[in-house]
Amino acid sequence: MNLNIMMDLGMTQIMKTAGRFYMNNARGRAFLRCMLPEMAKSTAIRKQQEKKGLHVPPFLIASIASQCNLRCAGCYARAGGGCGSTIGKSDLDTLQWGKIFDQASELGTAFILLAGGEPFLRRDILELAGKCPNLIFPVFTNGTMLNDDAVEFLDQHRNIIPILSIEGNAEETDSRRGIGTYDQIESAMAALKKCHILFGVSITVTKENLKLVTEYKFLSSLENKGCGVTLYVEYVPAEAGTEHLVLDTGEIKLLQKICLKMKKSFRRMVILSFPGDEQEMGGCLASGRGFFHINPYGDAEPCPFSPHAKQNLTSDSIEDVLRSQYFADLREITANAGNHGGCTLFDQKEQVERLMA
Repeated sequence: MNLNIMMDLGMTQIMKTAGRFYMNNARGRAFLRCMLPEMAKSTAIRKQQEKKGLHVPPFLIASIASQCNLRCAGCYARAGGGCGSTIGKSDLDTLQWGKIFDQASELGTAFILLAGGEPFLRRDILELAGKCPNLIFPVFTNGTMLNDDAVEFLDQHRNIIPILSIEGNAEETDSRRGIGTYDQIESAMAALKKCHILFGVSITVTKENLKLVTEYKFLSSLENKGCGVTLYVEYVPAEAGTEHLVLDTGEIKLLQKICLKMKKSFRRMVILSFPGDEQEMGGCLASGRGFFHINPYGDAEPCPFSPHAKQNLTSDSIEDVLRSQYFADLREITANAGNHGGCTLFDQKEQVERLMA
C-alpha cells in the first residue's frame, strides 16, 4: 500500500479515537467540528505538494525544551545533547517556533509532536500551539507538571494531546524516573479522565519490561484509566552501558506480533509501536519520509535517535530541509539497510556521520 495512504489511515484512526472521547463533551465536539475539515485540507495540500515534486510528511517532531525537571536513566535527549546541554546554544524563542508552526501548516503537515526535555517547562510554546487550531500537537510529557492549571489549559485546547511517559507500573516507572513519579502520573490520568480529555502513554520497551507492558491486563488497566493511545518505543541505547536493555530480533518480532493482536482486542485504543510499525510502511520514516526532528535550538535532525544536523530552522525553511541532499542521502541509507527491526539510523551511525564530514 502507498505510504501516504497508510499514514492517512493512521491519522484517521487517531481522529476516530478522539471522537470517542469528545462526543460527550462540548469543548471536544467543538474541537472535532473545527479539526476534521482541517485534516482533510492538510491531506489535500500534501497531495498537491507531491504533484509538485515535494514529499511533505504529515508529522514533525519538535523538542521545544532543552531542560527537564527529571533525570531519567538512559534518556536519549540528554545523551544526544538536546537536553541539559551546556554547549552554549539558546533555545528557540516563541516567535521562532511560531514561524516553524506556520511553515508546517502551509506545507500540509497535520501533527507536530512536542517533546523535550519537559515540554511543560515551555508553557509559552504550548500556549502558541493552542492558538493553531488547524494543527494537532501530541505532547510527550513526564506527567509531573500536570497540575490543576495545566489540566484546565488542556481542557480548553483540545488540539494538544498529552502523552504520558511510563515504563510499566509504579516499580518500573519510578526505577527509571524517580520515586513518586508514577503516583503523580496516576493523579494526572485521573484528572484528565474526569475532564474527558484524550490522552495517551508512551512506553519505552526493554528486555526488562517487555512481558509486563504487553500483557492484556496491563492494556486493560490503561484503558480503564482513560488512556486512548498506547505508543511502544523500542529502547535505543543512546547512553553507553545500557546495551543490555535492547530488544533482540526475536523480541522485536514478538512485540510486533503482540501489537497486532492487541489492536484487534482494543479497538477503541490507538496502539502503535516505533520503529516496529515502520516495517509495515516500507522502512524507516525519518529524514522527511514520515517525519523529521527539530531540536530545541532549531537544528533539523533526521530523527531524535540520530541527532546529526546540517541545517537550522532559523536560517533554512522546512521546505529547504525536505529538499536537501543530506536528507535524500539518509533516505537512501535506510532504504539500502532494509527492514531489520530496531532504529535503522542509529544502527547506521557511521554512515550518517560520514555524511557530516
